[in-house]
Amino acid sequence: MFTGLSAFPLTPTNESGIDELAFVRLISRLAAAGVDSIGALGSTGGYAYLSREQRAWAARAAVEAAGITPVIVGIGALRTRQVLELAADAQLAGAAGVLLAPMTYQPLNDDEVFGLYEAVTAELALPLVVYDNPGTTHVAFSDELHGRIAALPNVASIKIPGLSATAAPARIAALRAVMPAQVTIGVSGDWLAIGGLLGGADAWYSVFGGLFPETAVAITRAAQAGNGTAAVAASDRLEPLWALFRRYGSLRVMSATAETLGLVASPNLPLPLLGLDPAARTELNATLRELGLGG
Repeated sequence: MFTGLSAFPLTPTNESGIDELAFVRLISRLAAAGVDSIGALGSTGGYAYLSREQRAWAARAAVEAAGITPVIVGIGALRTRQVLELAADAQLAGAAGVLLAPMTYQPLNDDEVFGLYEAVTAELALPLVVYDNPGTTHVAFSDELHGRIAALPNVASIKIPGLSATAAPARIAALRAVMPAQVTIGVSGDWLAIGGLLGGADAWYSVFGGLFPETAVAITRAAQAGNGTAAVAASDRLEPLWALFRRYGSLRVMSATAETLGLVASPNLPLPLLGLDPAARTELNATLRELGLGG
């Protein structure tokens, strides 16, 4: 489950709580499309804005709706104690793995980041994905830190920021040199994902795949089969959408896209987050029509 396409859906949320029917519908679509795993409660899933009770419900609902498709559940929180509680909830829910980013308000040094993963893996019975997301967490992983963490028990994969096609082979080779052979490397940053896959990454941890799983699966399978020309062409075709991701943020773009597709109601982001403004929505809808993705 730590190779191929891992699709990360929204958790539609308003000030009354999670839209449970919409969430289950999103998960079911991914399982039916044949994704390799589902990443529930990732950054796109708004985990940081939800209570422990809401997150426990979402983990249970995702596992049930996913059927035989493995579900990886986000367990990030500010305090180690909270992360341990969320890890226990994910295990009770039947998750196949967990995803952990080092959330922080005060800056963390390497020993503090390592201590978080050491404490969690010591009590964890599930495989863990290390979420390296400096743009959000402001925690910068050195290669030495990645190597220390990857050697801990139950660490199965790392999720790193997107890499250009030219940078990916050397970057991935450098990481492999400091990590155990069984730990996979997955890339995010959807507009750069194809460069990572063709440059040696094992997995694509995808926001786009959370709403358009068939298209994302096709791109992933082409890359896995060594058909780089087809994979690059399919990704490059989506550049108008990738441009909107870069301009407005993938979460807001996917939120508005899910509304356009009739999969979620509006609003579906927790305050203070706001959706796209009318001009951006018009631009998005035109892009979706141009790409044949709805709108």
